[in-house]
Amino acid sequence: MRILVLDTIHGGAELAGALRGAGHQVDEVDVYRGKAGISIEEALVRTYDLVTAPVHLDPDHPLLRRHGPAVSHHEMVKRVLGDSGLPHPFIEITGARGKTTTAHALASLLPGPGILHTSTGTYRYPERELLWKKSITPASLIPAVREAERIGGWLVAEESLGVAAAGDVAVLTSPDDYPVAARKKSAIAEKCRLLSRARTVVLPPGIDLPGAVAVDEVVSFEGRTCRYSGNGIAGSFENPLNTLPGYRTPLALAAATACVLGVDPSPLAEFAALPGRMAARREGAILIVDNANSGTNMMTTVEAARYARELSGDAPLTLVIGEEGRAVCEGFSRNEILRTVSTVAPAETVYVGEGHPATTIAAGLEAAREITPAGAIVLAVKTWR
Repeated sequence: MRILVLDTIHGGAELAGALRGAGHQVDEVDVYRGKAGISIEEALVRTYDLVTAPVHLDPDHPLLRRHGPAVSHHEMVKRVLGDSGLPHPFIEITGARGKTTTAHALASLLPGPGILHTSTGTYRYPERELLWKKSITPASLIPAVREAERIGGWLVAEESLGVAAAGDVAVLTSPDDYPVAARKKSAIAEKCRLLSRARTVVLPPGIDLPGAVAVDEVVSFEGRTCRYSGNGIAGSFENPLNTLPGYRTPLALAAATACVLGVDPSPLAEFAALPGRMAARREGAILIVDNANSGTNMMTTVEAARYARELSGDAPLTLVIGEEGRAVCEGFSRNEILRTVSTVAPAETVYVGEGHPATTIAAGLEAAREITPAGAIVLAVKTWR
């Protein structure tokens, strides 16, 4: 087939390579920068059997008007992977926030060899050896699947803006919505469209899909205690993280998905906070709560500040906030940052990002240390980690 792949910077180049490896004739267009592949003008005059584009591309892009409708990158990845010989169990995870925590929690429950593919890196279990660090675009799923196949293990994988629906279970971590594709599409509508193709779907509170497993029907909380009952598996576990909203839903989703897979989630009692996800540490007289990750937003920052004040006895708080680079698809807008600062009301604020003296988390933390002799520092910088 002659296939046109649009957008080389969000996994399109990798997808084009995989399609060529499968014997297709492939053109690729860098629709955002114009630096790779063929030009838009050249692609407009050629003919194709199929075009594939990311869900966030403007549906009125000239190449989509000329060659569309397009198959999404997620759907194209499923075609590349095929239906046989895939890892088992194979869990795909998407959502505006909570993906990484849910993925790590699930991976901690699965026995034997496996691959955990997240925004923090791709790891081989049980050694937890870091194999590589890539994005979580749909095409990044391909090498993770192949490595899981090679070792004969399971796969838990994060994916941005939807799922390939190639696995056994697809998990949505958040019902949060925002506009994509030049503000002409709804992110949650696109995610639900892709989720509807999955074999089994596990959903968080606040959203419904026909035939899906609602987490509230399997899991409930009372303080530190999580109780679960589903698929013939029932029990409970205690973990102080169950009291934190940023962990409660991911742990609930991990527990419910484990039940779906026939795995007892009770070992989640030992699950610890992840770096960048409410992990707390002390440096002398300073408490640092690290909430800098790809899902950082106003809600998680307010919760991190509350947690820091609780742990520090309401000591003066310095907030390090912003966005590191522009690599995160679901950004932290200037207006949202300003609203967050107003809500948290820190004693001091260090802004991170383009146009500020501190452009990285490390620089922001160093600046915060200089103005915080004692008290608490909250890191709330949106970034891939």
